[in-house]
Amino acid sequence: MLDVLSAKWAVKIMNNKTSDSGYQLLKQRRFLPFFITQALGAMNDNIYKNSLLLLLTFGISQQMGMNSHLLNNLAAGLFILPFFIFSALGGQLADKYDKAFLIRKIKGLEVIIMSLAGICFFLNFYWGLLALLFFMGMQSALFGPVKYAILPQNLSAKELVAGNAWVELGTFMAILLGTLAAGILVTWGQAFSVALAVIVLAVVGWLASLAIPITKAENPKLIVNFNFFSSTWDLLKYAYQDKNIWLTLWAISWFWFLGASYLTQFPTYARDFLYADAQVVTLLLAMFSIGVAIGSLLCEKLSYARLELGMVPLGSLLITLGGLGLISVHIEVSTTLTQLTHFLTERYAWQVIVSLLILGIGGGLYIVPLYTLLQQRSARDHRARIIAANNVVNALMMVFSALAGIFFLVMLEWNLAEFWMLLACINILVAAIIYTYIPEFTLRCVIWLTCHLLYRVRVNNIQHLPDEGPVLVICNHVSYIDALLLGGMIRRPVRFVMDKPIYQIKALNWFFRLAQAIPIASERHDPQGLRKAFAQIDMALAAGELVLIFPEGRLTPNGQLQPFKAGVLRILRQRSVPVVPMALQGLWGSWFSRSGGMAFRKWPKRLRAPVTLNVGDPIMQVTEMQVLQQQVEHLLRQEIN
Repeated sequence: MLDVLSAKWAVKIMNNKTSDSGYQLLKQRRFLPFFITQALGAMNDNIYKNSLLLLLTFGISQQMGMNSHLLNNLAAGLFILPFFIFSALGGQLADKYDKAFLIRKIKGLEVIIMSLAGICFFLNFYWGLLALLFFMGMQSALFGPVKYAILPQNLSAKELVAGNAWVELGTFMAILLGTLAAGILVTWGQAFSVALAVIVLAVVGWLASLAIPITKAENPKLIVNFNFFSSTWDLLKYAYQDKNIWLTLWAISWFWFLGASYLTQFPTYARDFLYADAQVVTLLLAMFSIGVAIGSLLCEKLSYARLELGMVPLGSLLITLGGLGLISVHIEVSTTLTQLTHFLTERYAWQVIVSLLILGIGGGLYIVPLYTLLQQRSARDHRARIIAANNVVNALMMVFSALAGIFFLVMLEWNLAEFWMLLACINILVAAIIYTYIPEFTLRCVIWLTCHLLYRVRVNNIQHLPDEGPVLVICNHVSYIDALLLGGMIRRPVRFVMDKPIYQIKALNWFFRLAQAIPIASERHDPQGLRKAFAQIDMALAAGELVLIFPEGRLTPNGQLQPFKAGVLRILRQRSVPVVPMALQGLWGSWFSRSGGMAFRKWPKRLRAPVTLNVGDPIMQVTEMQVLQQQVEHLLRQEIN
């Protein structure tokens, strides 16, 4: 299973007040200067790009003697082209050098580019502005790999989800503010205001970068390949070697494909579908961006600042629902465009707003865990190049998005509702493919939903569980849902040892195989299967995994701890590893327990019942089962007291 499933899957740590909350990160030098730097960069990109597009569209194209549609597409192409050419170089430089040093140099390049842009704005030299758009894209392509590669160096594993959440929030809010500012600046002061704004933002961003702490170069001996064809091919080839990394790249890029497909069509959607004016287009963009910001922070909250892959399928579902909500609006045909104030009085307007928020929230829940997964799974000395490969694929998918829009909306003359309906259906298909090839997403989603919908979970002293290395966990066995809850409470991937007859239930076997559970049977019923189970346990421990076993060997019939079997000693005789005792409280009497008779044959007493897991200190040497039983009994009494 993926190493990155080491999330505190649905747990409220009551005795560990989190000092690494996302809000706390904004007070620390190792994050705040970087956050300001990247947000100002994203805002500056959008002010410059959108200001130029507005100027080209409204009058300047006539002065240049060219069609405005052609100039707008040329501008878009000039900005996206550098991502194909310079992403590989940016990844290599970020792996070879101190990332803080590199950020300062790249931000210095932005100051130069924006100073030249300011001169071009003053002189009304629009061909120069188009050329500088290419160099702005180059600067962004160089910055992209270091932007995400620096986070794992400056943040702990516990802070990485929060860091990514705030970066996504900052990016989308910067896109929104930059787009809004471009319209205001062009309307208010024409070129002079734009020139002043982009220069000031570039300088402030560079000043903020000076405060970013120095980082260690991950691969200082790397020989940089300046041939962008071969270096880009090498990046993609390296990423392809790891199936999970490769599919994660495409999963992230699919988000950018969808984002581009929606954002670029907002003007058409407002005009031809909602019969609304340009102010409503701004509202649409604002609601989507705010939704992504909410979803990013919500992801941190729901996953308790740990990587929770279960958020990704939930995000996919919300993206589909939000997209369907946008096209299910019923509006009467109008010959005049509705202004924003009148639009907000219509009932359908709130369906549009809520659908956009759902779409954006789904995007935030979807993208934050994927970026965190990419950072954690990538080798440290290749991390920036993996992110560079991701940027190349992102750019490719955004180009495909434009081509798809041209093909379906122009060549096939589909209406926008048909196109977005196709996107919603394809999103379901893409999700099915991703979650089939990386089944941990599905597994984590099931576990997360189980923990959150059925119980309110509290964990005491989870810090006693080692973050890495082989560990054997023992726990009392109260109900049939123990394994799912423990999988949600333990912040590492868990290999469960479970009863073979239950493992072989056809309706559930797919899930147990997905979880890589280890089936075990008694020596009397299946001696060969027993030997195989102990061999699998030993292999898992040898590989540094965490194995969890219920030493009672069965569910408790009366709510009391039953005598432990000798299997744990046999495991430890094969391989001496730390043993961490745990005790579950609150499940006796549940629908899944044998309280009052057989499980599943009584009505549940309540939903969201409180459940507590007590974690004991690791035991390094075990020679008697009685010691382990006493430890678990002590943990059970501790909660009662």
